[in-house]
Amino acid sequence: MKSQVRKVLSVVIIAVVILGWCASIFGMGPVKKIKDSLNYGLDINGGVFVVMQADTKGMSPSKTKTVMEQTREVINKRVNAMGISEATVSIEGTNRLRIEMPGVKDADTAIKRIGKTAKLKFTLADGSEVLSGSDVKNAAAAVDSQNGGYKITMKFTGAGQSKFAQATERAASGNVNATVEERGQKVDPTAIVIKLDDDILTAPTVREKIDNDSCEITRNGGFSEEEASQTAALIRGGALPVSLTEAQSSVESASIGANALDKSIVAGAIGLGLVFLLMLFMYNVLGLIADVALALYVLIVLWVMAGMGAVLTLPGIAGIVLGIGMAVDANVIIFSRIKEEIGQGRSIRVAVSTGFKHALTTVLDSQITTLIATIVLYQLGSTTVKGFAVTLMISILASIFTAVVISQIMVGTLAESRFARYRFFGCNNDGTPRNFVKKQFHFIQHRKIFYCASAAVILCGLVFLGVRGFNYGIDFTGGTSIEMNMGQKVSIPKVEKTISEFKLDPSIVYSGEGQKNVIIKTTKGLTTPQRKAVTDKIRSAYGLGEKSIISSQEFGATVGKEIRNNAIKSILIAAFFMLLYIIFRFKTWKYGVAAIAGIGHDVLVMIAFYAIFGVTVNNPFIAAILTIVGYSINDTIVIFDRVRENRHIMRNTPVGEVLDTSINQTLNRSIMTSLTTVVSIIPLLVMVSGTLAQFVLPLMVGVLCGTYSSIFLCSPLYYEFNRSAERSRYQQQQKAKERIEAKKAQKKAQKKLEEKTEEQNVSKEAPVKNPAPKKKPRHKKSKKK
Repeated sequence: MKSQVRKVLSVVIIAVVILGWCASIFGMGPVKKIKDSLNYGLDINGGVFVVMQADTKGMSPSKTKTVMEQTREVINKRVNAMGISEATVSIEGTNRLRIEMPGVKDADTAIKRIGKTAKLKFTLADGSEVLSGSDVKNAAAAVDSQNGGYKITMKFTGAGQSKFAQATERAASGNVNATVEERGQKVDPTAIVIKLDDDILTAPTVREKIDNDSCEITRNGGFSEEEASQTAALIRGGALPVSLTEAQSSVESASIGANALDKSIVAGAIGLGLVFLLMLFMYNVLGLIADVALALYVLIVLWVMAGMGAVLTLPGIAGIVLGIGMAVDANVIIFSRIKEEIGQGRSIRVAVSTGFKHALTTVLDSQITTLIATIVLYQLGSTTVKGFAVTLMISILASIFTAVVISQIMVGTLAESRFARYRFFGCNNDGTPRNFVKKQFHFIQHRKIFYCASAAVILCGLVFLGVRGFNYGIDFTGGTSIEMNMGQKVSIPKVEKTISEFKLDPSIVYSGEGQKNVIIKTTKGLTTPQRKAVTDKIRSAYGLGEKSIISSQEFGATVGKEIRNNAIKSILIAAFFMLLYIIFRFKTWKYGVAAIAGIGHDVLVMIAFYAIFGVTVNNPFIAAILTIVGYSINDTIVIFDRVRENRHIMRNTPVGEVLDTSINQTLNRSIMTSLTTVVSIIPLLVMVSGTLAQFVLPLMVGVLCGTYSSIFLCSPLYYEFNRSAERSRYQQQQKAKERIEAKKAQKKAQKKLEEKTEEQNVSKEAPVKNPAPKKKPRHKKSKKK
């Protein structure tokens, strides 16, 4: 990309971020505030939800799926016809329906209107069935000009017209023996009784045979508009393919949700601000660029959710904040590589280009493995967990875009400018990188200490689990939870005495500011009318209004059982697909098995954490576990990617040294990522409600645990897997050296032998010379004088 184009795009990016935030906070022209553009869950808006369980015994999986789809459509028609805005009907598990009705306050009336078992039928006064809901083509409310008020009109199918004609003929004769009772009184013998299972919607009388494809239901004074509309909606919904029973229901107050939303926004802003400051401190101008990318990341996540019509829940807010930490991770990986390249003596421009190139693979591998866990979380989680998963999925995709595309454009612009300095890129003036940790550690050498530490924590957790067991919430055990604002602090024994007549054996705790709220929990499942009786008793005893009921929930034990099964299934499926991806990317099973072993370690440590500290195991437990799985694998992949790269560079270096080098090279990145993630989450833990803390606290523990396992467990395990191969290679090298030495010695001996033989041959062939005769010594004669 040309330098001039980078500059223009950088200016555009900054302008988009500024205008985007102004529009999001204050609104701008046709663009509404982001707060008004999002759809909020019941935990924020308030309302009613009910989970209905279908009787699908004996049905094949394919038949069950078809029946549940048909049932969902029928219930959806009924709920929408009741005029409830933004109501949703979704299938949970294999045989349950979750109906959410925002803004509805009267759970009892709402549940009765959609039907507990919800099978519509028409009977005579003697109880004999003459039509079913499927025989009714349409039903509507219309103005009754004759009697005043409103009337109900019905239109029948061809078969329904014939059945209705026969039924009205029998009813009009007056010869039907009345046995059906309404409010303790037998209905008129001439009545056609319209029932939603055992509940009578209406029982109009018949004067004569009606042989038309339509009819009207009227009464003196007429129906009210609401009654006529809702009754018509229930008739129009038709018969359900299966009977339904109430498995779970809840009434949520909007007041606590709105309060939690405001606090979450403030907490999220504080967390984001802390991350901004930390990035500026560590990376200087490079950190400022990361802050711009993060600001754009938050905008993208919020507006994509608004555009998709996704429902934002309190756990979803936690997902966005956690995503901030993961978005920081992508930038930190890139910036760390740029600092390393500068530290190796490269120019800033070359360091930026090479750093992005080397970091791209790591960013994609780490984020994709986390995305796999999030997809599994969405597929198998409950509605609450799905909200968390959706925001996390959007966050991961947005973080990849902002780090790989946006940051690259702006960092490239800075590198090509005349203002580029080493200190702007997180380095000292001499080009050496600024790091948290400068010392080189020998992790592999001390691996047995880490093995023992992990084993001790897990063993301790298993002991607590065996002795005390988990502190299961009513999400798992089934039961009832009621939270009320008492207006003042009321002693728990006094509350227990107030509701003693219901024999609930409850667990009552304080919550909220000034301990003015009480949460009443019992393992006894209470129906909606029974919960209403309890809350009415408390309200009457303490003079409270309707708004004092913050939430009222009932959980079926079968729901909890499926949650547990889904948790195990989710972990196994996520681990399997991540293993396949890692083996595919790294071309060997050793990286994959070591990474999955780290996941197993993190899950066991999290289980130990819940067992030792007695943290309530409930629905958020699944989201926490699977998020930890995704986060842990993210950190491990970053380290393993560096190991893979270094093994190509350091071919003849022992694997232990390669691992130590790789961990030390990525150690500052691991610390930085964990620190930013924890920093972004802490304000949520401190400022927001206990419900959200159930998500946040285990996530914080999981982040730290995931970082620990990536460094101190997965890498040593990879070393163990390579020890035998390295030992075998060393032995082979030794044998090869010995063979080479032996050959050299053999050649040397052969050479000596050949030389000796040659000398002997030469000495045999040469002629022998006679020795020269010895000369006699001459004696000098002495001269006579």
